[in-house]
Amino acid sequence: MAVQVFRSSLSLRPSRRTSLVVRADAKDIVFDNDSRRKMQKGINKIADAVGVTLGPRGRNVVLEQDYGVPQVINDGVSIARAIELEDPVENAGAQLIKEVAGRTNDAAGDGTTTATVLAREMIHFGLQAVTSGANPISIKKGIDKTTTFLLDKLVENSRPVKGSGDIKSVASISAGNDEEIGQMIADALDKVGADGVLSIEESSGFETTIEVQEGMEIDRGYISPQFITNNEKMTVEFENAYVLIADENISAVKDIVPILEQVMQTNRPLFIITEDITGEALATLVVNKLRGVLQVAAIKSPGFTERRKALLQDIAIVTGAEYVAKDLGMSVAKATLDQLGTARKVTIHKTECVLIADQADKEQIQARTKQIKKELAETDSLYDTEKLSERLAKLSGGVAVIKVGAATEVELEDKKLRMEDAKNATFAAVEEGIVPGGGSTLLHLSELLPAFKETLTDSEEQLGVDLVQKALKAPLKKIAENAGVEGEVIVEKLLGSPFEMGYNAMTNKMENLLESGVLDPAKVTRSCLESACSVAAIMLTTQAVIYEKPMPKKASQGDPNVGADGMPVMNV
Repeated sequence: MAVQVFRSSLSLRPSRRTSLVVRADAKDIVFDNDSRRKMQKGINKIADAVGVTLGPRGRNVVLEQDYGVPQVINDGVSIARAIELEDPVENAGAQLIKEVAGRTNDAAGDGTTTATVLAREMIHFGLQAVTSGANPISIKKGIDKTTTFLLDKLVENSRPVKGSGDIKSVASISAGNDEEIGQMIADALDKVGADGVLSIEESSGFETTIEVQEGMEIDRGYISPQFITNNEKMTVEFENAYVLIADENISAVKDIVPILEQVMQTNRPLFIITEDITGEALATLVVNKLRGVLQVAAIKSPGFTERRKALLQDIAIVTGAEYVAKDLGMSVAKATLDQLGTARKVTIHKTECVLIADQADKEQIQARTKQIKKELAETDSLYDTEKLSERLAKLSGGVAVIKVGAATEVELEDKKLRMEDAKNATFAAVEEGIVPGGGSTLLHLSELLPAFKETLTDSEEQLGVDLVQKALKAPLKKIAENAGVEGEVIVEKLLGSPFEMGYNAMTNKMENLLESGVLDPAKVTRSCLESACSVAAIMLTTQAVIYEKPMPKKASQGDPNVGADGMPVMNV
């Protein structure tokens, strides 16, 4: 039976000249204090909704959905993204504070609630100063200088992770003090190592389990966003996919069509890793994917020059594929199904890809690992040592898959979000070390600011230092309030105490948080500070907001047969 592949064709036709009239919607402008005050209302609404989840005694938030059951979640960034306000100026403020949560989530994967609460307080105190006549540009300079100083002090006071006990503590705190999740993350990291990859999937049963599978993470994203299969997460997700690995720059349709026709007959997805795909070849892949003829996606080869070839050979071994190399006289145009590997699951993001394979030959992996270790022992280059260590971790560690189980869909979604936060916090801790948690690190950093303030000569820049100092107390106060105690009292008790001392909201005690296991990743705290200070500085320098005038609703003029939207109503 002949199989048809849709090819991309471009044709140039003479276009008729037509007159086009563009009519822009009317705009409204709000200036000065009015604009800032209304934006602050939107910021407060987001921060209030997100703030209730902060700390071990924080509460959940229910998200109503157009379809399915409501979501009950404890994740700050998910709550913030779900909020859209009716007033356009308030919504502009809400979007700014969402940016804080989004940036922190992108940089560290956790700490979004802390960053939101911190930014709200900085904006609150900053607007007070601006309203009283201070120069917002000078205040912004003061905030920027304070941020740089605090980040240096944060590095000085952080310490590296020591063993699985610290990993369990970090993961547990990030997951809302869930020790079961913390233990699972620690066990998974023990199996794959600190450089390994953790993948979180849904389980078909009620229990949450850990499996270690051969696979690797590739630092390349999809070539075209048209390949996306999950629009909510903006990812490409394939199961039981063929894998084609080559080092060609594919641009002609005739090079790619033969293998596409063979794969289409099997009704399985195709995942392509090659130097690049451009022109008609890329257009052909996109057209076939959009028309549902073939599930296909492609990424560029990772690495550069000789290292690129070595990485492609590593991926070929893991997937059981044959590396289609130009050096050996091979080409994609002559490739067959026998030369393709198999991946049980492929997840491609914008900038990275996780590949889980079941077809790997254990003996080949062990031989490859032995070869890399030999190269590692012989090299004197620091760069080569780092890159060889990365390859070794990906080959020998594989991917730890945590399959999350729950009794209901609502519980499953909440548990998956907590697990994601715990995973991100753990890798952040391994990367940049840990600091005392529970908001105490930010409080103790605020005690260093009076001395730093004296080094500044501009009085309005000093106002920037003052507002950051006041705002740094907010996360600890909110954690205490969510635990049912007076936040101001807790802050006063901790001021002047050693850096490692803090408030444990679970036990309602002041104690050494490093010893009791209440830890935060230094990277998360750094990202919170950077994001909050950045958006607060931008907000303070805002002088006007321009927005589209809302369209007036059509009146039904009292006619019972006409709805509020002006459409006829059918009475049954």
